[in-house]
Amino acid sequence: MQTFFVKSWYLLTHRAFLTLVLIINFLGTIYGYYWYQGQLAVTDPIFYIFVPDSPTASLFFCLAVVGWLFGKHFKLMEVLALITLVKYGLWAVVMNMLTLAELGSLGADGWMLVFSHFMMAVQAILYIPKYAFRLGHVVIGAVWTLHNDVIDYVFGQMPTYRVLSLYAADIGYFTFWLSIACIVLAYTVSRRRKHLQVF
Repeated sequence: MQTFFVKSWYLLTHRAFLTLVLIINFLGTIYGYYWYQGQLAVTDPIFYIFVPDSPTASLFFCLAVVGWLFGKHFKLMEVLALITLVKYGLWAVVMNMLTLAELGSLGADGWMLVFSHFMMAVQAILYIPKYAFRLGHVVIGAVWTLHNDVIDYVFGQMPTYRVLSLYAADIGYFTFWLSIACIVLAYTVSRRRKHLQVF
């Protein structure tokens, strides 16, 4: 079993595989921003950065992978990637399952979103041993994440799921606690360091 994990980690961190991961995430990021163009078209420019949650999460991961490929750790990008990939990956899966429950069907696009967003969360978890962020980075990541929730559910900039609009308050409550869980996960990862430092 130990040999399996060693070989798996070797594959995950091999330069060629990291390059492939970067390409896949970069393409997914571009598609994600394209997918949000309809909502961005009716969004006040001041909120642009907070609307496309999932592609921004994968952009954070892209930047983290770029750092690894150059032998560096962009620690803030790493913690933002972990928190937001897990958060929005699981969030999208839950929202699409709720849509399925409401409509009775999801369609090919819906199932594509379920699979792609679930894999976003999975990849963030798989690379936990690679992260080098500290407590201070977690604090900044927490502020970004919770501030984004305020923008989404106080200022009404959440991703558009029209069939679920009647449940916006419940979804906002769920999203807040999902954010807290992901922040706690990042804090736990930061505690792995023998010498806990702020940055």
